[in-house]
Amino acid sequence: MVEVFTDGACSGNPGPGGWGVVLRYRGAERELSGGEAMTTNNRMEMLAAIRALEALRRPCRVRLTTDSRYLKDGVEQWLSRWKRNGWKTADKKPVKNSELWRELDRLLGRHEVRWHWVRGHSEHAENERADALARAAIPPLEG
Repeated sequence: MVEVFTDGACSGNPGPGGWGVVLRYRGAERELSGGEAMTTNNRMEMLAAIRALEALRRPCRVRLTTDSRYLKDGVEQWLSRWKRNGWKTADKKPVKNSELWRELDRLLGRHEVRWHWVRGHSEHAENERADALARAAIPPLEG
């Protein structure tokens, strides 16, 4: 079982953003992070999960912890319906961030992922670490 802790951050929404990941397997930890100059918080939350799952070299059982309801609910409640509806919402509008949802869906087909939600900024050590990585990865404003 690989433990994954993810978080995204944005300075303004939209604005510059970052994502952070803590991976843990058999006592070893690895941290990942990255950022984009113009993005949204939801996109950063999704990219954190995508980059974490991409980092796994072979199919794994994963316990993925996030503080993003958008990410967790999207996977567990909305994704299958969006796929059935041709990537349209219930009111027939295009799904926001569909390219990221498609990539995440592809990766979920490779791994067995159990999703767990924690309240953000609730002193959950790994979530706080992923948040710090995400904030540190936010690119500076160009000006």
